[in-house]
Amino acid sequence: MMRLGVTIDYSDDFSVAAAETVEFERVGAEVVAVSEAYSFDAVSRLGYLAAVTSTITLTSTILPIYSRTPTLIAMTAAGLDSVSGGRFELGLGSSGAQVIEGFHGVPFTAPLGHLRETVEICRSVWRRERVEHVGKNYRIPLPADEGTGLGKPLKIINEPVRPSIPISLAALTPRAVAQAAEIADGWLPIFYHPDHARAAWGDALDAGLAKRDPALGALDTIVSIPLYIGEHGDRMLDAYRQRIALYVGGMGARGANFYNDLAVRYGYADEAARVQELYLAGEKAAAAEAVPDDLVRATALIGTESQVAERLAAFDSAGVTTILAQPLAQTAAARIESIEALRALAPRP
Repeated sequence: MMRLGVTIDYSDDFSVAAAETVEFERVGAEVVAVSEAYSFDAVSRLGYLAAVTSTITLTSTILPIYSRTPTLIAMTAAGLDSVSGGRFELGLGSSGAQVIEGFHGVPFTAPLGHLRETVEICRSVWRRERVEHVGKNYRIPLPADEGTGLGKPLKIINEPVRPSIPISLAALTPRAVAQAAEIADGWLPIFYHPDHARAAWGDALDAGLAKRDPALGALDTIVSIPLYIGEHGDRMLDAYRQRIALYVGGMGARGANFYNDLAVRYGYADEAARVQELYLAGEKAAAAEAVPDDLVRATALIGTESQVAERLAAFDSAGVTTILAQPLAQTAAARIESIEALRALAPRP
C-alpha cells in the first residue's frame, strides 16, 4: 500500500505549517517531510513537529551532507528518532556546488563517495560501535599526523531507540541512482515521470538493486509532488510549469544541468534544449511556455478528482511507494481537505 504524506517547504510559514501538520495527521497523512536549503534548518522544525504529533513519520528532505560531519548527522538522526518515539527517517543529499561552496564555504567534491561513507558511518554510530572509519573522504578518528594525536575511537553515549534508522538518498544521475538503490532504504527522485521513469532510470536501478543487501528490504521510492484537486487547475499548472522551466533551463550552464539531462532521458531532447536556450537568454516566460505539457501534467497531481486518481494510479503502477504531496490550495481548510481526498483516492492492495 502506498504511503501518503506532505511536504513542508523551507520557505513556508512554519507556524501555519505546523498547525496544519497536526490536521494532516488527523485525516490520515502518514509522513511529513521538512525541506532544507540555505534557510532555517530542518532539524529544529522536525523536533517541534515531534512534540505536537503522535503517529506521523518525520523525515528530512534533505539534509545536505557537506554542512555536517557524518557523526553529527548520525547523532541528529538518533536524537530526532528519540524525541519522536522512533518515527524519524533520515533524508540525505549532496545539494550542489553553488550552495555548498557559496553558503557553507567547503569544497563540493566527490559527492557519491561522501554520501556512501556518510551512510556507513551513520549505521555504525546507531549500532553503538566505536567509530573507526578509514575512507577516501572521512577518517575517524583523525590520524595523529593531521591533528593533536589525542583522538580515539568513541561510541555514542545514548542508546538509540533503533539500531537502524531508515536512510533515503536524493539521487538524479544514473550513477547516483544506482548507488541509492544499492545502499539506501529509500530513493528521493525529482520530477518523477511515471510513464518514462523506466527509460530514465531503469538500468541504474537494476544495477544498484543487483548489489543490494537483501537485509535492507525493498527500496522505498519517495516522490515529492504538487497537489491540487478541483476544477480550474490551470493556474496551479502554470506555476508548476515555471518551476520546471527554472530547473530544466536555469539550474546550471549548458552541458552541466542535471535536470536538463533528465528531461532528455525522458525523451524531450529538443524541448529541453529550447527551454534552456530561452531561459539562459532571460526569456523566462517563453521558456516556461516551451516546457512540454505532458511533462508538467504527468509529474503533478493537479486536476479534477478523476484526473488526480488516474495520475496516482500511474505512480503506483510505476513502483512509487511513498507520495509526499505539497498542497497548493489557497486556504488551510482546503489544503487539509485535499490531503483527505488524496487519502481516499490512494490505490488499495
